[in-house]
Amino acid sequence: MGGIKDQDFVAPPSTCMDSSFPNKRLYQIWKGRNKFLCGGRLIFGPDASSLVLSTFLIGGPALTFCIKTFSRLSNVDFLYSQTVLIVGLVLTLLDLIFLFMTSSRNPGIVPRNNQPPESDSASNSTSSMEWINGATPDLKLPRTKDVFVNGYTIKVKYCDTCLLYRPPRASHCSICNNCVQRFDHHCPWVGQCIGVRNYRTFILFVTTSTILCMYVFTFSLLHILEEPGHIWTVMSHDVISVILIAYCFIAVWFVGGLSVFHFYLMSTNQTTYENFRYRYDKKENPYNRGMINNIKEVFFSKTVPSLVNFREWVTEEDDDLALESISKKFGGDIIKSSMKVDLELGLFGKDGKTIPEMLQNLDYNGIEDSLKKDKGGKIDPFFLTPDQEDKYDTGDSAVDDCGSHDGSHRTSSVVFHNRG
Repeated sequence: MGGIKDQDFVAPPSTCMDSSFPNKRLYQIWKGRNKFLCGGRLIFGPDASSLVLSTFLIGGPALTFCIKTFSRLSNVDFLYSQTVLIVGLVLTLLDLIFLFMTSSRNPGIVPRNNQPPESDSASNSTSSMEWINGATPDLKLPRTKDVFVNGYTIKVKYCDTCLLYRPPRASHCSICNNCVQRFDHHCPWVGQCIGVRNYRTFILFVTTSTILCMYVFTFSLLHILEEPGHIWTVMSHDVISVILIAYCFIAVWFVGGLSVFHFYLMSTNQTTYENFRYRYDKKENPYNRGMINNIKEVFFSKTVPSLVNFREWVTEEDDDLALESISKKFGGDIIKSSMKVDLELGLFGKDGKTIPEMLQNLDYNGIEDSLKKDKGGKIDPFFLTPDQEDKYDTGDSAVDDCGSHDGSHRTSSVVFHNRG
């Protein structure tokens, strides 16, 4: 029996095409691991639950400090205590707002392609001779290609998941499963990638956290020093202030060190990913425009518009047809009508389980017809395509007379030709 040819990848009958496909928002069928709220307006990472922990770690000590300050309004100068209380509340509120804005904003997700770029156009400005042939063996695409940024040659890599050449400074986050513009890092404390669209609020969040830690530490210490009596006696009576001092002293080393590090990155126009990977201190940074201009770019430039409208209406039909066209063009003979293809995970069988990569690359054309016959000499329907099942059901099937006799006395051989 011949192998599966391109004509097997035909469109469904017209009756199926006429059926209505339900319209959905893009965020409902998005292949990344993001979590969406408010109809796709709020975009969180897959570990968004860490936002609750961060809110507790910030809001708990800060509100405790504010309540402690409020209880001392009648004992000390009213204006002084009131000012300390209001500033503490404002810093706490700002810190939580910046945290939520960083976690719920699109960091700069790059839209995915439905199919790989054309091989001719992709190889025009390429210096890499390493070809991509894992998911699409019939397509020749270079692993990297050269682009020019500010007079410098920058290598951009091909993303096998998003089926595109990443823009300069973009990288694929393995946690969120998205390519992100100006990817800095994935922050577990905010549960979101830090990219071009939320880096500003991230810096404000880290800086405000540092200021809040120093503020609570300073005035909690002053609360103890202002009380009459020996300091150890006062500390034994004011345990809450002692805990706040110890907590803020430990926390400020983390958020303070992070603030200093990112101030250095801003001044030199680097990302965390670039700093650890490329080491621009050993070579020229093509994005560095001077300290003042670099800082102005972060704080005073317009927010980059989102490349993906997660609220736009799409149809599942479009998504299925896109996958079908990719299967037809690049799948070869190994993709059968009983399988489905997923751009992220590969091939699936009827049971929904992933087919091992080794089996995906095998040639099944050498299976003898006798293997496909049962002991009664009939063709086993398991091996038939839907069109062939209709043929045999109508009595047009041709049964080999020797099949039932020889099939019970010898073992059929299966020949696998590995294409890899």
